[in-house]
Amino acid sequence: MVKSRKGEIMDTDCNAEELFERYSDMIYRIALSYGNQVTLAEDIVQEVFLRFLKKNPHFKSSEHEKAWFIRVAVNCCKSMVSSAWMKRIRPLEDAKQIAVTFQHEEEKELYELMAKLPAIYRTVIYLRYYEEYPVKEIAKLLHITPNLVSARLARAKKIMKKEIMKERECLGNEAGIIQRDV
Repeated sequence: MVKSRKGEIMDTDCNAEELFERYSDMIYRIALSYGNQVTLAEDIVQEVFLRFLKKNPHFKSSEHEKAWFIRVAVNCCKSMVSSAWMKRIRPLEDAKQIAVTFQHEEEKELYELMAKLPAIYRTVIYLRYYEEYPVKEIAKLLHITPNLVSARLARAKKIMKKEIMKERECLGNEAGIIQRDV
């Protein structure tokens, strides 16, 4: 039990559990988009909820609540990724080790492709296409201009398209080799 800013006694355990159920997966995916490491993502989820419990913020709406969790997650990601400890360890590059569930194989392939992007692109792609935030909201959350968000989205899509074309070309070459051998 904790007192709110208004002096009301709140059941933070129940509230925290509900919020954890609602936002932990989203925070986990944001963290993965930054560091591509399962353990780092788990640590960030834990850190975000510890900050929630310590600060006990009051939210005007569910959108404000969600934005707070995203902002804190992004800040935690930036702090951990730029820490001296993180600079000394080698990041995992195998996106297949990431424990995220998908409904369709295409979603998994796109997520793995996104995971290969530099962090500045992964975050905007995730917020735009997985969380469906508009460009202006992403700009507010990341403290950058909407034009920069749009530019990063365009660059990320260009990189991903190039990778897809490269993979298709490789598959086409393999099919040609198989047909010639037969």
